[in-house]
Amino acid sequence: MDVILNGFKFGVVLTFLVGPVFFTILQTSVERGFWTGVLVVLGVSLSDILYVVICFYGLATMMADSDFRTYLSYVGGIILIGFGLYHLVIKSRRQQSTEQGPLVERRPIQYVVKGFLINGMSPTVLFFWIGAASIATINYGYDQTGDFALFFGTVLTTVLATDIAKAYLAGRLRALVTRRSLMIINVILGVALILFGGRLILGAYSTSIS
Repeated sequence: MDVILNGFKFGVVLTFLVGPVFFTILQTSVERGFWTGVLVVLGVSLSDILYVVICFYGLATMMADSDFRTYLSYVGGIILIGFGLYHLVIKSRRQQSTEQGPLVERRPIQYVVKGFLINGMSPTVLFFWIGAASIATINYGYDQTGDFALFFGTVLTTVLATDIAKAYLAGRLRALVTRRSLMIINVILGVALILFGGRLILGAYSTSIS
């Protein structure tokens, strides 16, 4: 039960990442309708699943080494703090735009590919999932395949469900999204990620001196 709860909480944090994916879902749903927006969401989810698989198979075989776990804690913490500072200092001040060019007819698969590429080509997405894998395996101790899969399954399901909700409520969300609200969201998100990263680094330091 704790695995599911922690996965849900982390998924909620990920939900508030406001970036190109958010605006892609918003624009597509407003201009093409709910179901077309869902196709973009599915593409985003597929890229997230790919990154989680990469993180799992790239880290699982090395997690038994205590030195590697400490090193990973520092790396994961630094990544999350850097990601948080990016949102706190840079993205919270950057002007956001939802403008889009003329509509072009596309096949359904093209919207899936669009979501996959926009999410998958962002290096910060992979950095975030590495940080998430660090928290799951080190802070929460989910180094067994079942716990790891359940944690990330819950995270991905939470993100997928909320992204679908964004597509459904796109019209209202667009009316609510202002430059000021974006700044506030990014500040809150930046602080949350910095706290996640700081906790990870403090945990690694405590382990190294014990």
